[in-house]
Amino acid sequence: MQGTSVPINIDLRYILRSGDSGFYSYAIFTRPQGLPAVTVYQIRIVYKLDEDRFHYMAISDTRQRRMPTPEDRRTGKVLAYPEAVLLTNATDPQIRGEVDDKYQYSTENKDNSVHGWIAEDDSSPVGFWVITPSNEFRNSGPVKQELTSHVGSTSLSMFTSTHYAGKEAVIAFDEGETYKKVFGPIFLYLNSAPTKTQFKSLWSDAVTQLSNEEKKWPYDFIGSKDFIPPSQRGMVSGKLQVKDGGGTAEPAKSSYVGLALPGDAGSWQIESKGYQFWTQTDQDGSFSITNIVPGIYTLYAWVPGFIGNYKYEVNVDIKPGGNINLGSLVYNPPRNGPTLWEIGIPDRSAAEFHVPDVYPELENKLYLNDKKDGFRQYGLWKRYTYLYPTKDLIFTVGVSDYHKDWFYAQVTRSTNTSKFIPTTWQIQFQLENIIMGANYTLQLALASATNSKLEVRFNNPNSNPPDFSTEKLIGYDNAIARHGIHGLYELYSVGVDSNQLVKGKNTIYLTQSNAKTLFEGIMYDYIRLESPTTNK
Repeated sequence: MQGTSVPINIDLRYILRSGDSGFYSYAIFTRPQGLPAVTVYQIRIVYKLDEDRFHYMAISDTRQRRMPTPEDRRTGKVLAYPEAVLLTNATDPQIRGEVDDKYQYSTENKDNSVHGWIAEDDSSPVGFWVITPSNEFRNSGPVKQELTSHVGSTSLSMFTSTHYAGKEAVIAFDEGETYKKVFGPIFLYLNSAPTKTQFKSLWSDAVTQLSNEEKKWPYDFIGSKDFIPPSQRGMVSGKLQVKDGGGTAEPAKSSYVGLALPGDAGSWQIESKGYQFWTQTDQDGSFSITNIVPGIYTLYAWVPGFIGNYKYEVNVDIKPGGNINLGSLVYNPPRNGPTLWEIGIPDRSAAEFHVPDVYPELENKLYLNDKKDGFRQYGLWKRYTYLYPTKDLIFTVGVSDYHKDWFYAQVTRSTNTSKFIPTTWQIQFQLENIIMGANYTLQLALASATNSKLEVRFNNPNSNPPDFSTEKLIGYDNAIARHGIHGLYELYSVGVDSNQLVKGKNTIYLTQSNAKTLFEGIMYDYIRLESPTTNK
């Protein structure tokens, strides 16, 4: 195939049903034998509305606003990358001076169920909504962040992409590799209000319609035999417990449990070819995953409050109409000894750390006074050099507060010559005793990394080579630049020989040594120092 042709057969379908206020759309991707190799970076459907009518965008109960126009962006000032524009000449004075960037409106897959636009200036306002009743055909699991709607009265239905994950999440087909997958259906919902003053009710109505669509999933009216109907799907259930070190197992409550193509523990984060099916456990750790497309899967999980990834070691074979109960499962998170100290919360996010206030001249008013989504403001990475103009961050265990004293991202330092230099953070702590001849463990859980090289040194900032290094550059998720508070999760368990520590004051030096641009950096999820296991 030549030019822009893609070696995939794409069957794009629409369904219009009597009585529905909208239409359904889905795509069937097929690769028969004999096609050449190809790499797919994203799969999406884009809906472009009338820019002169649709000005009000809504993606959640709290994230909705009147948006700038494309002309406002064209006449504005481009910032560090083309997607971010300072609206210096916006026609609406209420918007003038704000920053617009489509990545400010990203959301996690599990929350990316309905978003769209309202023509609020019409005498009888109308709404256009992208409703996604299931995440089974999306890539990278429930907490992957993804685009929604943005300026230009544009709404996206993102099926797969490398956003907030990087090139590891591409779909790579080998020469001759066959494939078939159904993306969707999604529902494109249209509604209207009788008067201008009621235009916001269209959002509430769209949320209600989402609930209706979710109850009907999987749909029983799809004509294609490639879409698996409810009667031909299976389910799997069980109970997940967690046993962290000694003691008894406890319910892994509110844990994420899912099925994805077989792979290593945590590989679901970058898996894009197959279907994924996820749920959260009850308070007693019970879970039930329903409406699973038949196939061979691995069961994965991760437990908020504990580090690492769980993988059930036996593949799960879902048959049409099958019902599998896995019984009681126990996750033993990585641990080599008792906790001496810890920084942060093991939840795969840097949200608990210090997210600084936005520069007033770079604000998006939607996120002012918004603690939950304040990290979506533009340019927060620049605040590091402002807050630490000459010396890097120093965190003292038992004295410092990670909510205030641990910056949300270890970024490069900007210089007056428009160059960038590496940063080295220090963790200072006291040890009353050293267990000689034993090994300690530093657990380093990362919430994100972009073109970074992490080096760890104990009590000697100049040791060469470092006591631990990632050796090569890690991470391509670009979550810092794209206003994410997490990207891909990674855990490093660093062994620490007792002779690397001293009685009294100790210092751990964390260096991110690659510094070519603004956006190389690391977001930490959680850090813990463990003492050796001792027998009473």
